[in-house]
Amino acid sequence: MLKEFKEFALKGNVMDLAVGVIIGAAFGKIVDSVVNDLIMPVIGRILGGLDFSNYFFALKDIPPGTAMTLEAVKKAGVPVFAYGNFLTIASNFVILAFIIFMLVRWINKLKRAQPPAPAPAPAEPEEVKLLREIRDNLKAR
Repeated sequence: MLKEFKEFALKGNVMDLAVGVIIGAAFGKIVDSVVNDLIMPVIGRILGGLDFSNYFFALKDIPPGTAMTLEAVKKAGVPVFAYGNFLTIASNFVILAFIIFMLVRWINKLKRAQPPAPAPAPAEPEEVKLLREIRDNLKAR
């Protein structure tokens, strides 16, 4: 098993995967910002100026004097069902999946647009070479 793992870890694909994960994490932060800073405020405004990040149900009584924000309620130690946060993260996923779909679609279109490399001419069979030599020898006589 260690030998197989070593072969796997030393393949070039592992490095490609590592680079992809790092770039994906950075891209995920960009999408997170797009959703949190651009899309969700617009949706919240359309729905009456509410902030999605503060949509939650408290699963226990909230102590008096605690602000009714998700952060304050969590800080007070109250378990919450934060469906607004889930909506935000689900939106992140849908947007990220759509962008990746469009990127893959674009790359596939580029691959199809490139003309195929010309195939090398097949090598002549030995019999054909011999027959040509015989023909050429007969013509020379």
